[in-house]
Amino acid sequence: MKVFKFGGASLKSAPAIQNVTSIIKSHSRNQLLVVVSAMGKTTDALEKIISLSQAGKSFAEEFHNIKEFHFQIVNDLFKDPKKITDQLNSLFDELQNRASQKSEYDFVYDQVIGFGEIISSTIVHHFFLQEGLPSEWIDSRKYIHTDSTYREGQVEWNATGKKIKALEVLLNDKVIITQGFIGSNSRGETVSLGREGSDFTAAIYGSSLLAESVTIWKDVPGVMSADPKRLPNAIVFEELPYKETAEMAYYGASVIHPKTVKPLANKGIPLLVKSFVDSSLDGTKIHECHVDKLPPLIVHKENQCLISCKVTDYSFINEEQLGIIFQTISESGIRINMMQNSAISFSFCVDYRENRVLKLIETLSENFEVYYNSGLTLITVKNYDSQIFDEYRNLKGVILEQSSRAALQVLVKDFK
Repeated sequence: MKVFKFGGASLKSAPAIQNVTSIIKSHSRNQLLVVVSAMGKTTDALEKIISLSQAGKSFAEEFHNIKEFHFQIVNDLFKDPKKITDQLNSLFDELQNRASQKSEYDFVYDQVIGFGEIISSTIVHHFFLQEGLPSEWIDSRKYIHTDSTYREGQVEWNATGKKIKALEVLLNDKVIITQGFIGSNSRGETVSLGREGSDFTAAIYGSSLLAESVTIWKDVPGVMSADPKRLPNAIVFEELPYKETAEMAYYGASVIHPKTVKPLANKGIPLLVKSFVDSSLDGTKIHECHVDKLPPLIVHKENQCLISCKVTDYSFINEEQLGIIFQTISESGIRINMMQNSAISFSFCVDYRENRVLKLIETLSENFEVYYNSGLTLITVKNYDSQIFDEYRNLKGVILEQSSRAALQVLVKDFK
């Protein structure tokens, strides 16, 4: 059997969903489990609704726009849209109620954010049925079990694996469609797996079912050496080792979610990255292999925040103080993307999730003098040569630089 994952860009319109359906039909002789993301930019729109609601502001306009976007797609896709109208209206009513609740931000975030995937998978499932595909919709929250770390749920693999294994019989005569990004804790509350976590979801299903392969369908021809929108001369990798891909994802390469590689590598399951724009292209195969002389890989990670902790009594940063800093960061659920220390300060770069970052800064301020800069871009150059090394370390606006034998990282202000 195979696992396919389709992201928001592949589901952004009625023609896009028809294209996805054509791809599924061309592979229908295989046992297939299909993981889908929210349609288009729905997750961004839901994040805005959450922020407005938590700030005590009206989100009526944003809610209306999301609903109209999905119903327009339904009207364009279906011969008889009324067949699923009631089901979608019920889902949107539940979404509105969830978004209106007052509770801790990260909890509310997870109870709301997964509706993009739930609504998306419902629409795609019914369109599959209309097109003659034997489709079965399942709720990922009933199969993927997590702890209660909202927005970064940790998978409970034993319980999850047993649940997913039971799907083997259903796969004999059905195309299973489900949601990326979400699971649930022991209380039945929705817990998301991290932003862009649908790739990871596909890997969870693939590794649990010992899939022949897991395919991530993207709007690019495969894994590339850089974002082609930034660097048009970027090349496509025909194949990559698991380890190289995991490092790329860790540094922020958006083509693969960082958690995706490990469960597949552990089971020796190939990860394929292919283009939904032209499904005839070979794409990239990620597996256990060796590739000589990999070209430089350049990753841009935007919306970064540099936090600097300074001692307040003119002493030096020592192991005890570093322990306090790392413990505080760990408890915040924030991951460090880059770090550097001097005699009297420790600086680190993180994704700027405003609520979490400001709370972290407040906690650190109890023991340190804390400064921060947001709106930064972290550029990582892996497998650099001397020319690329000099080019990037001399960029205008570099405020922090760090290099090793394998990678150069520069944190840049006002990067264009």
